[in-house]
This record gives sequence, C-alpha cells and structure tokens, in this order.
Amino acid sequence: MTTALHRTRDQDHGLDAALDRELIEACGAAISEGRRTELERPIRNIHRAVGTMLGSEITRRYGGAGLPDDTISLTFRGSAGQSFGAFVPRGITLRLVGDANDYLGKGLSGGIIVVRPPEESPFDAEDQIIAGNVVLYGATSGAAFIRGQVGERFCVRNSGAAAVVEGVGDHACEYMTGGTVLVLGPTGRNFAAGMSGGMAFVHDPGAVLPRRLNPEMVELEPLEEEDRRTVQELCSAHAASTGSLLAARLLTRWEETLTEIVKVMPRDYRRVLEATRRAVEAGGSVDDEIMAAAHG
Repeated sequence: MTTALHRTRDQDHGLDAALDRELIEACGAAISEGRRTELERPIRNIHRAVGTMLGSEITRRYGGAGLPDDTISLTFRGSAGQSFGAFVPRGITLRLVGDANDYLGKGLSGGIIVVRPPEESPFDAEDQIIAGNVVLYGATSGAAFIRGQVGERFCVRNSGAAAVVEGVGDHACEYMTGGTVLVLGPTGRNFAAGMSGGMAFVHDPGAVLPRRLNPEMVELEPLEEEDRRTVQELCSAHAASTGSLLAARLLTRWEETLTEIVKVMPRDYRRVLEATRRAVEAGGSVDDEIMAAAHG
C-alpha cells in the first residue's frame, strides 16, 4: 500500500513538472524576446504551483521588474491544485476558469491572477467558495480578481498586492503590511488581526463588520475622495476581468454603494501618512517627521 501511494505521488509530481515544462517551452519567444504569447490549457487539481517555474524563468532573465503586464496570457480550465500562480512575477497573467485549492497566488510578485467560474455554471458565483484557504499569502505586488468567495486567512502578510474578492472566511488581512484589498461580500471573524499597513475596503451594507473586526491595530473610517476613486477602479477592473454580476450591480448604483463601503485603516499606517503629508506641506524631511510620529 505504501509503495503504491508513493508511486501515485511520484506520478502526480511528474504531471506537475510536465505541465510547467510545456508552458516554458510554449512561452519561449516571450521569455527570450518579450514577445506576447497567449495560450489555453486544461488543468487538474494534481497540477500544483502552476506558473511558478515559468515565472522563475522570467525573473532569472529580467529580474524583479519582470515583463510588461500581460506579455504572457495563460487561461486554464478546470480545478487547480495548491499554490496556483505562486510567486508569479510581472508580465504573466493567469486566468483560471474553474476553481482553486489552497495557497492561490502565494507570494504573488507582480503578476495578475483572475479566477472565475465557467460561463455555463448555474449557480450565483458570489455565494460560492471558488478558492481555498491562505489565498495570496505573503504577496508583494501584482493583482488578483476572484469572482466568488474564498476560505480562511485571505491576504495574510500581504505587503503590496491589490485584490478583489466576493467574500472571505476568518482571519482575513491578518498581519497585512501593505497593498489594497476590496471585499465585496461577507467577512468572517477576526478580520485585520495584526494588520499594520495597507488598506482594506469592505462592502458592509448590514454593518456587521464592527462585530467581526479585530480592533487592536485598526480602525474603521469613512471613505475619503481618493478612496472613492481607488474603490471604483478596483470594482470596475473586477467586473471587466471576471464578468462579475455582483460588481456590475454595485456599479449601477455606485453612489449608494459608496455609502455601504467602509475602510479598514491601521493606526500606525495612518500616522505615517499624516506625518508624510505634514513634511511635504512644510518642505521638511519626511523621514524625520515619520520618526517623530513613531516616538509619539
């Protein structure tokens, strides 16, 4: 039994590597010359960390800057295994028509990930779980648009990515230090625990977020003018990328929608922003003003 199990695991790993090798070969012109490449492939949940090896080829050649957005555009249909799109750099767009396992977009590093259900799906996407737990863990840059809900610990330790999702489980935005998150649906408990940077926006028409928020390091604030632009841009990009009916409905009544969206702002980040503004207005040192604010 043990031997058979190990053999099955080895076979699955071989399929993982085979798909990645196929992607690298098919995207050869993009890797070597930056030529735009567009492909579509089926995917199964035995395919793990799809796009990661391809991304490493891009980073090896072009460094952290990657390639221009959407140079490599890959569409997958089916159920993706763990760590789909992990560490994907700028220049790669992964579109998944189906659903994903845990760790979607782990360490996202500039790439773009779009997840949506198949066009023929009979259910309302906004009410269904489409990706698992720990989505976008440790993401540093890039963007993700997810049409549907995800599991627990969404955007934990996100430090720079933008993300739109239609519902999250417990502990979302935990230990987040940067980036921007827009949640268009329900949230679980312990939202924003340990969140010291970045911003989160939550569509909360029922005003339930205060009961689910961890208030130790964050506060709820109304939207400022710049926030309104940011949220509208994210919601519009989400609708365009995923075909989200939820986002489309919210956009058709946008002024009312804005009154239902609340900002989750870390207190430390707010102090940094205010110190930066004071320094710029006074023509002084931004670093000195931030240090003064940090020491009270």
